[in-house]
This record gives sequence, C-alpha cells and structure tokens, in this order.
Amino acid sequence: MSDFSTTEEPTKPKTKAGRDLPAAIGVGVGLAALVIASLAFHRELFLPVLVVAIVLGAWEMRRAVRQAGVDVPFVPVVIGAVSMLLSAYYRGPEALVLTFGLTCIGILVWRVADGLDGAMRDISGALFVALYPCFLGGFASLLLAPEDGHLRIIYFILVTVASDIGGYAFGVFLGKHPMAPSLSPKKSWEGFAGSAFTCAVVGALGLTFLLDGVWWQGAVIGVVVAAAATIGDLIESSIKRDLGIKDMGTLLPGHGGLMDRLDSLVVCIPVVWALLLWAAPVASGS
Repeated sequence: MSDFSTTEEPTKPKTKAGRDLPAAIGVGVGLAALVIASLAFHRELFLPVLVVAIVLGAWEMRRAVRQAGVDVPFVPVVIGAVSMLLSAYYRGPEALVLTFGLTCIGILVWRVADGLDGAMRDISGALFVALYPCFLGGFASLLLAPEDGHLRIIYFILVTVASDIGGYAFGVFLGKHPMAPSLSPKKSWEGFAGSAFTCAVVGALGLTFLLDGVWWQGAVIGVVVAAAATIGDLIESSIKRDLGIKDMGTLLPGHGGLMDRLDSLVVCIPVVWALLLWAAPVASGS
C-alpha cells in the first residue's frame, strides 16, 4: 500500500505526507463499496472482482518491469492467474500450488517457443509476476471459500487497511525516525508503532465480533499483519526504486496504480489465511 512519497503534481492538494488526500479517500471509499457490494449477496460475486484486480495488478507489474528490459509473456501469466484464483476457491490449497506449478511450466514453454534470445531474463520476470501478485492473490480465494468466507475477507481487509491508516496518522504527526530511508523516506518507526497498535485493536475487535474468536488472538494477528504490511510496502518500494519509477501506474487517483494498493494486501493475505486457521478454524464441511 502507500508509502506516502511526495507527488510530482503541484496543482493538486497535498497533505504533509505528500498524498492527494481527497482523491485518495474518494478512491478508497469507492473500492470499499465495491468489495462490500460484491460480498453482500453471495460471496462468489467477489471472485470476479478478485480476478480483475489480480489481472490488472499483473498487467501493471508487466509494464513496470519493461523499464528493466524484461518482456513478460502475458498470456500464460493471465491464464495461470485466473486458474490459480478459481482452483483455490473450488479445490483448495493443493489446487493453488498445482496450478502455480503448471503456470510456471506454461511460462517456460511459451517463452522458449518464442526464441532463446533474452529468454532467461523474460522467464525470470514472468515467474516473479506469477508469484507476485498472482499466486499470493490466490490465498484470497482460500479465505473466501468457507461458508463464512465473506466475513474472513472483510476481516482481512479491515486489519490490513488499519495498518495503512495507523501508519499514516502516527507517521504524519509523530514520525521522526526513518525506518528505511533508502527505500521509503516517509516511513518511520513511529508510523510502524501506529500501524501495530491500530492493527491490534482492529484485529481484536474484528475477530471477536466477526468470527467469534478470542480477542487476544485477534490482537496477535493484528501485530503480525502490521509487520507483514510494512514488509509488503518496502518490497514494492524496492522494486520501484530498482526500476526507477514512482508509481506502478495511474489507474487510481491519489494512490497511483492498482499495485500501489495491492502491495501490502497480497503479502498479508497468506499471513491472515494461515493465522485464521489457528484463531478461527474452518468448521468441518465448510
């Protein structure tokens, strides 16, 4: 998610953190409304939203790595992404791993059939995109699959977004000690503390009221998610620094590209899925 770096456009209203806050809030509310609407009637309606988000994220990643001369073969990546997301929902974790493996094989065959010049570079880039965000996004399908999957998705989003909100608020008003100045100058240890605190509170409340769990387990999930979300932010920041770009795209005003929103989300998905197996086990037969 956002690393609160300074925007290049002087004509737009900016906060201390450098974000076009009105646009960011409007886009955030719109995305939240889309997710809630897709989950309100039947949880399977969220699947098309998830598929479109991951495919668009993969497209942004493909376009970004072209800055480094990497030409990702997009057809096998898209086919693999859709297969991973659907198979994970309908057939479980084993199917997710299997389709990821088949996607890797498909990428190899597709690219080698196009010639060997630069093949290793392009294959490496394609495998990375197949993993991030496609394979990691498949864990959202695993979260969604149980009968209470819509509540698990809402819980995951609430806790992960709490990291961004807490980090933003504490970082803007209290941030003095940079966490990783070479990657994300606006991130501070005070902001991380705010992320951990906010996530712990939201995690505890969410697990108690949404999934009938124990509050302290929710607090533990929140703290772990705060760490995972921060790592996700820094991973994407390092990728953008390496590629020499500011944002992954321009699709979302006030945010950048879709991957600038999905960065910490896709890293947190498998973490939340695994921790909920401990804190809120899926009922037998779900």
